[in-house]
Amino acid sequence: MTLSFPLFAMAETPKDKPFARENLWAWCIVPFDAKNRGPEERAIMLRKLGFQQFAYDWRATHLPSFDDEIRYLKREGVNLSAVWFPASLDANAKTLLAALEKHKIQTQLWVTMSGGEIACTPAEQAKRVEVHAAAIRPIAEAAAKIGCSVGLYNHGAWFGEPENQIAIIALLKLKNVGIVYNLHHGHDHIDRFPELFKKMQPHLYALNLNGMVKEGDKHGKKILVLGQGDLDLNLLKTIAASGYTGPIGIIGHTSDDAEQRLQDNLDGLDWLLPQLEGKAATTKPKPRTGLLP
Repeated sequence: MTLSFPLFAMAETPKDKPFARENLWAWCIVPFDAKNRGPEERAIMLRKLGFQQFAYDWRATHLPSFDDEIRYLKREGVNLSAVWFPASLDANAKTLLAALEKHKIQTQLWVTMSGGEIACTPAEQAKRVEVHAAAIRPIAEAAAKIGCSVGLYNHGAWFGEPENQIAIIALLKLKNVGIVYNLHHGHDHIDRFPELFKKMQPHLYALNLNGMVKEGDKHGKKILVLGQGDLDLNLLKTIAASGYTGPIGIIGHTSDDAEQRLQDNLDGLDWLLPQLEGKAATTKPKPRTGLLP
């Protein structure tokens, strides 16, 4: 199967090792960090943890230092593999595009929208696909001019449904538009995850992991340390069995120290991986960090 994410944005990964360290991306650690690290501190922290890939999320206060972010990541040998991106070509979007072009960074731009309630009439469904495709098209065209791609990012609501994202991609017919799937925004998909994953896989640019329990988002357990969820092992088995070799995201996304949170998730992954090979579970790691308040 040929995946459509840009090869320059990720390390080459053996097909039997989708969870290899060089294939892991750190995500949601810029505005989600108790220590409020700056670009240099963050790049050093990522290198210390062994990350070679980084997906950059931000708030308006961070954009003035985006140029420094790129410079320090390069210095520390960390690839800027994805960037959180506005849903229109506004001033922030132009700032990001200008910096990426200046530094000759070819990366993924992750875009999310809402779209409203999931349930709708067939006529409304068709209209929404057209409207969202029209909104994505200029972003994708601007991205293509500098060698970037656009990942449709599930964040709940209508736009967060994989089938709707696939419909948007089909209508666009652009080679540089795919899907970024987040487990922490997919609690409602758990029962049909194997089916959905198979549908998404030809378009999948990245998959962000999370500790998962059934209906965790409804019971204060939306964001869990990887390995602490009772669904984690089966989800990893599904991913491993699929043949997927694209990027795997390790998220921060809490108000904790981002380094500790990332390390907790790495520890959880290391605890789960031997179990994928049929080995008995060892003592489960004790996380340093807690839940998202």
